[in-house]
Amino acid sequence: MLLVCLYVDDLIFTGNNPRMFEDFMKAMIREFEMTDIRLMSYYLDIEVKQMEEGIFISQEGYTREILKKFKMDKCNPAITLMEYGVKLSKHDVAEKVNPITFKSLIGSLRYLTCTRPDILYGVSLLSCYMEEPTSTHMKTATRILL
Repeated sequence: MLLVCLYVDDLIFTGNNPRMFEDFMKAMIREFEMTDIRLMSYYLDIEVKQMEEGIFISQEGYTREILKKFKMDKCNPAITLMEYGVKLSKHDVAEKVNPITFKSLIGSLRYLTCTRPDILYGVSLLSCYMEEPTSTHMKTATRILL
């Protein structure tokens, strides 16, 4: 079996037959300008650590970038993802915030759910408020980053 994943100009392949794997790799290098870096360590902002115990993925670097982008890199972490008792509504009377900034934050958080399924519910919930986000929505979204 040979598994091939292609995303724009990034190619990952693996298989359970070393001979087939090597033949495919050589054919691809002959046909296309490629670099063989052997074990994958980074792919689409996902860090890959391959060890004896297994393969582990994280987005630690990407998370740091998001924190810097939204000026939260010096903040203290929160124990819970969402503050208890916060009521979110499309008819929130709180001050409106820049929808572009809010959408950027939600988009960043959505991509982060690749390795952080624990934030998926909160991010999905906040996605409902992208049309007219308020300071309540923004505060709730930034808390997920903590």
